[in-house]
Amino acid sequence: MSDATEANGTTGDAEAAGPGSDTAAVAGAEGTPGRHVRVVLVDDHRMFRTGVQAEIGRTARTGVEVVGEAADVDQAVSVITTARPEVVLLDVHLPGGGGVEVLRRSAALMADPERPVRFLALSVSDAAEDVIGVIRGGARGYVTKTITGSDLIDSIFRVQEGDAVFSPRLAGFVLDAFASTDAPPVDEDLDRLTQREREVLRLIARGYAYKEIGKQLFISVKTVESHVSAVLRKLQLSNRHELTRWATARRLV
Repeated sequence: MSDATEANGTTGDAEAAGPGSDTAAVAGAEGTPGRHVRVVLVDDHRMFRTGVQAEIGRTARTGVEVVGEAADVDQAVSVITTARPEVVLLDVHLPGGGGVEVLRRSAALMADPERPVRFLALSVSDAAEDVIGVIRGGARGYVTKTITGSDLIDSIFRVQEGDAVFSPRLAGFVLDAFASTDAPPVDEDLDRLTQREREVLRLIARGYAYKEIGKQLFISVKTVESHVSAVLRKLQLSNRHELTRWATARRLV
């Protein structure tokens, strides 16, 4: 049931979904005065997006303003880049590469120090590989579609504030996955790099050319070169091939 993107085409006055909806009614969940968050919905099922919009999008009551929708990866990246929401509700399984691909192509927006776009996965899947995949990709949390409307609203605001949010059962997957990694909990080498240098590092390690990195991060090629030089110097590496091996060993790619 995929369909075209509907950026800025949603309203805050949609009727509430019926009692059989995957997202339960928000009854009694009044928004905190002055609290507001701009959200984009990414899911390839129109009916589900409509139901979520009806549950959370009554802005005067919930504080949530739905500013766009998308049904696949390309639409999602376009809408997110244009609308610049605070939070994106992201399905894991999407045409065009899935939620992980949306996260990869939104890396620069997530890294923006002034207006970061944060992602909350909202999926029917509770498979460990799906959870770990999007968290490694940069999502701030993962909840399943059985969540109630009021809990979803609360989760959105928590993610907006920078918290990590998980459905209870899924939090164990994340803890187990990161507890078993070979990477040290504190990486002194990585800590030497600025946030922008880390973004350049990841893109270099993924094989991007300087010009492509500049387009991704909205900076000049000369600035990219300066960041790469700084990264090589701080990590005491000689070239991008050594840098790629270094990043791969730390699972940063």
